[in-house]
Amino acid sequence: MVEAAGVAKARLPLISMLTLAVLAGAFIALGAAAYTMVMTGADPGFGPHRFLGGVVFSLGLVLVVVGGAELFTGNALMTMAAVDGKIGLRELSRAWAVVYAGNLAGALAIAALFAGTGLLNGPMGETARAIAEAKAALDPAAAFFRAILCNVLVCLAVWLSLASRSASGKLMAVVLPVAAFVLLGLEHSIANMFFFPQAQFAGADIGLGAILSNLAVVTLGNIVGGAGGVALSYRLAYRPA
Repeated sequence: MVEAAGVAKARLPLISMLTLAVLAGAFIALGAAAYTMVMTGADPGFGPHRFLGGVVFSLGLVLVVVGGAELFTGNALMTMAAVDGKIGLRELSRAWAVVYAGNLAGALAIAALFAGTGLLNGPMGETARAIAEAKAALDPAAAFFRAILCNVLVCLAVWLSLASRSASGKLMAVVLPVAAFVLLGLEHSIANMFFFPQAQFAGADIGLGAILSNLAVVTLGNIVGGAGGVALSYRLAYRPA
């Protein structure tokens, strides 16, 4: 099932792939915005607060999985189809590049819309700045390993959602893994595409170099965690004898 989905994703027409990718970026951004608000006024180091934030943040992946959209981190599972020769490296690279760009566009669009709401001028803006500044200050090695673990959980959420045919079942499959990665402070590249511009619209002084460095490291870690940690592990477990 995962391989068949990977083949179908790789061969989507360009306009369909890009549109679904923009939607996914917007969906994750909406979850990240909701997370920002729910953490406003809360102790960010208090576990129950972080868990609640994670449950709220899971809105993004629920919308992606149930509503249907193309998310770069989840598409790391396409590696299974590539390893078995069902899609070529060129098809995989095209899909990843288009979806990554579309996710960025969707996240930036939602950040710009929130800038116009006035919400970032108050306490939510303070929280937005704190979130992004903490991410920018992360040691690159720590960010890399957090990104690996993050996408292990995201891809497991996607994997589990494929086992359900109902919307409620998919929702239940997604919420706990996503809540866990937020609780643990792990790093998701597409969410960061929203958190950084949201913070800048709120007045944060974070240099472009720090943002790009974080995104590069976290993106690489997400690929390793999703493609190697989940996709290739299950491929090895279930390969024909």
